[in-house]
Amino acid sequence: QVQLVESGGGLVQPGGSLSLSCAASGSMLSPNTMGWYRQAPGKQRELVAGITSGTRTNYADSVKGRFTISRDNAKNTVYLQMNSLKPEDTAVYYCNAGYYSMTYWGKGTLVTVSS
Repeated sequence: QVQLVESGGGLVQPGGSLSLSCAASGSMLSPNTMGWYRQAPGKQRELVAGITSGTRTNYADSVKGRFTISRDNAKNTVYLQMNSLKPEDTAVYYCNAGYYSMTYWGKGTLVTVSS
């Protein structure tokens, strides 16, 4: 059973930075893709950033230039460095891990950007 555990959420002021991490455990296989999604109240869950096992990345237009996704395949961990945070970045951030035929989700970590 694969389990994803996010960490690093919290309260940060606008313009500040925050780093999220997500560790996948319970599988001998490294996820093909890992990513971060977020969901704000009343909105659909959206992709923030994704990264393949080959380190190809993609970002939502709203976070390009501000967020950086990376992964450590040896640790089965994905990271999201968030800089220049804006109030509209406030959401629950969910880690996702995709394998060849299965996907898994973390429970989410709340990021609040507010003064």
